[in-house]
Amino acid sequence: MTRKEIGNILKDYHWMINSIKILRDSMKEAGEGLTAQYGIEATLPKPQGVTSDPVYKETVRREKRYSKIAQYEEKVQVIQDRMYLIKDERESEVLYWLLDGKSYRWIGEHMRLSFSHIKRIRDSIIDKLANETNGTNGTNETKLQKHKSA
Repeated sequence: MTRKEIGNILKDYHWMINSIKILRDSMKEAGEGLTAQYGIEATLPKPQGVTSDPVYKETVRREKRYSKIAQYEEKVQVIQDRMYLIKDERESEVLYWLLDGKSYRWIGEHMRLSFSHIKRIRDSIIDKLANETNGTNGTNETKLQKHKSA
């Protein structure tokens, strides 16, 4: 992943976690109260090109939500898998508050640091996370070694 992608995931982490939780809770009920038509209504002609079965429509809608949950989980997992790379106390604290959805200004006031200093710390965090996701740790040697062995 690129630095920009990691930065976007960090920025969106808080709401993605909340969305995953809410979506999972909402998906527990299996669409109660939805039934297909029975009796004479079931034998009547249906509109062309669209199914009128509400259970089918609900299934399609839920499938889209499940795939959205999977997308969010995949992005969140990238950050969670790399959190061990952040060893510095300040970086660790800034990362915690970023993942909790706090603004740079709020974090700066809390830590008694300037807004720009918080942004520099965030950039350092992104560098560490992005380098790990590329598998190069910021060096070109790994790329060359992989190229030579291939």
